[in-house]
Amino acid sequence: MKITIKNPDYLGVISGGLCILHCIATPLLFISNAELAGHGTPIEWQLLNFVFVALSFLAIRSSAKNSSNSTVKVLFYVFWFILFGLILNESIHIFHLPELATYASAFSLCCLHVYNLKYCQCDDENCCVND
Repeated sequence: MKITIKNPDYLGVISGGLCILHCIATPLLFISNAELAGHGTPIEWQLLNFVFVALSFLAIRSSAKNSSNSTVKVLFYVFWFILFGLILNESIHIFHLPELATYASAFSLCCLHVYNLKYCQCDDENCCVND
Protein backbone atom coordinates (compact mmCIF):
# COMPACT_ATOMS: atom_id res chain seq x y z
CA MET A 1 0.00 0.00 0.00
CA LYS A 2 1.44 3.33 -1.04
CA ILE A 3 0.37 6.38 0.94
CA THR A 4 0.53 9.64 -0.97
CA ILE A 5 0.11 13.14 0.34
CA LYS A 6 -1.57 15.53 -2.06
CA ASN A 7 0.37 18.53 -0.81
CA PRO A 8 2.99 17.64 1.80
CA ASP A 9 3.66 21.30 2.57
CA TYR A 10 0.36 21.48 4.47
CA LEU A 11 1.47 18.51 6.58
CA GLY A 12 4.82 20.22 7.12
CA VAL A 13 3.29 23.49 8.27
CA ILE A 14 0.83 21.72 10.59
CA SER A 15 3.49 19.38 11.96
CA GLY A 16 5.95 22.24 12.52
CA GLY A 17 3.30 24.40 14.15
CA LEU A 18 2.25 21.60 16.48
CA CYS A 19 5.90 20.93 17.27
CA ILE A 20 6.45 24.56 18.26
CA LEU A 21 3.25 24.54 20.32
CA HIS A 22 4.38 21.32 22.03
CA CYS A 23 7.82 22.82 22.77
CA ILE A 24 6.27 25.92 24.31
CA ALA A 25 3.41 24.21 26.17
CA THR A 26 5.38 21.35 27.74
CA PRO A 27 7.48 23.48 30.13
CA LEU A 28 4.41 25.52 31.06
CA LEU A 29 2.47 22.35 31.89
CA PHE A 30 5.31 21.08 34.07
CA ILE A 31 5.70 24.40 35.85
CA SER A 32 1.97 24.62 36.54
CA ASN A 33 1.83 21.07 37.89
CA ALA A 34 4.39 20.78 40.70
CA GLU A 35 3.78 17.05 41.10
CA LEU A 36 4.93 16.26 37.56
CA ALA A 37 7.77 18.79 37.68
CA GLY A 38 9.46 16.87 40.49
CA HIS A 39 9.48 13.55 38.62
CA GLY A 40 11.18 14.61 35.40
CA THR A 41 9.78 14.48 31.90
CA PRO A 42 7.42 11.55 31.24
CA ILE A 43 8.50 9.26 28.41
CA GLU A 44 5.29 10.03 26.47
CA TRP A 45 6.27 13.68 26.15
CA GLN A 46 9.77 12.77 24.99
CA LEU A 47 8.38 10.34 22.40
CA LEU A 48 6.06 13.04 21.10
CA ASN A 49 9.18 14.98 20.05
CA PHE A 50 10.19 12.12 17.79
CA VAL A 51 6.66 11.76 16.40
CA PHE A 52 6.84 15.38 15.23
CA VAL A 53 10.31 14.83 13.77
CA ALA A 54 9.10 11.74 11.89
CA LEU A 55 6.05 13.59 10.52
CA SER A 56 8.20 16.52 9.47
CA PHE A 57 10.63 14.16 7.71
CA LEU A 58 7.78 12.62 5.70
CA ALA A 59 6.59 16.10 4.79
CA ILE A 60 10.00 17.41 3.74
CA ARG A 61 10.86 14.28 1.77
CA SER A 62 7.67 14.65 -0.27
CA SER A 63 8.00 18.43 -0.54
CA ALA A 64 11.63 18.20 -1.65
CA LYS A 65 10.67 15.64 -4.32
CA ASN A 66 8.02 17.97 -5.73
CA SER A 67 9.89 21.26 -5.45
CA SER A 68 11.58 22.66 -8.52
CA ASN A 69 13.86 24.90 -6.45
CA SER A 70 17.10 23.08 -5.57
CA THR A 71 17.96 25.56 -2.80
CA VAL A 72 14.68 24.84 -1.05
CA LYS A 73 15.34 21.10 -1.36
CA VAL A 74 18.71 21.45 0.36
CA LEU A 75 17.37 23.79 3.06
CA PHE A 76 14.57 21.36 3.90
CA TYR A 77 17.12 18.67 4.77
CA VAL A 78 19.56 21.04 6.47
CA PHE A 79 16.93 22.40 8.86
CA TRP A 80 15.48 18.93 9.43
CA PHE A 81 18.89 17.52 10.41
CA ILE A 82 19.43 20.48 12.73
CA LEU A 83 16.01 19.92 14.34
CA PHE A 84 16.63 16.17 14.65
CA GLY A 85 20.05 16.78 16.21
CA LEU A 86 18.64 19.28 18.69
CA ILE A 87 15.83 16.94 19.74
CA LEU A 88 18.20 13.99 20.00
CA ASN A 89 20.58 16.13 22.07
CA GLU A 90 17.69 17.14 24.32
CA SER A 91 16.86 13.47 24.93
CA ILE A 92 20.37 12.24 25.73
CA HIS A 93 21.77 15.50 27.21
CA ILE A 94 25.09 15.79 25.36
CA PHE A 95 25.25 19.60 25.34
CA HIS A 96 23.18 22.22 27.07
CA LEU A 97 21.64 24.28 24.29
CA PRO A 98 18.94 26.93 24.57
CA GLU A 99 15.41 25.94 23.58
CA LEU A 100 15.41 28.88 21.19
CA ALA A 101 17.54 26.84 18.78
CA THR A 102 14.82 24.17 18.57
CA TYR A 103 12.12 26.79 18.10
CA ALA A 104 14.15 28.50 15.37
CA SER A 105 14.75 25.31 13.39
CA ALA A 106 11.09 24.22 13.63
CA PHE A 107 9.97 27.72 12.65
CA SER A 108 12.41 27.71 9.73
CA LEU A 109 10.93 24.45 8.46
CA CYS A 110 7.43 25.94 8.72
CA CYS A 111 8.55 29.00 6.76
CA LEU A 112 10.16 26.82 4.08
CA HIS A 113 6.94 24.86 3.68
CA VAL A 114 4.94 28.08 3.35
CA TYR A 115 7.46 29.40 0.81
CA ASN A 116 7.28 26.11 -1.10
CA LEU A 117 3.47 26.33 -1.11
CA LYS A 118 3.69 29.75 -2.73
CA TYR A 119 6.58 28.79 -4.99
CA CYS A 120 5.03 25.57 -6.24
CA GLN A 121 1.49 26.65 -7.11
CA CYS A 122 0.71 24.42 -10.06
CA ASP A 123 -2.02 24.81 -12.64
CA ASP A 124 -1.32 21.36 -14.05
CA GLU A 125 0.52 18.15 -13.10
CA ASN A 126 3.74 19.13 -14.90
CA CYS A 127 4.52 22.24 -12.86
CA CYS A 128 6.44 20.56 -10.03
CA VAL A 129 9.30 18.35 -11.05
CA ASN A 130 10.00 14.96 -9.49
CA ASP A 131 13.78 14.55 -9.50
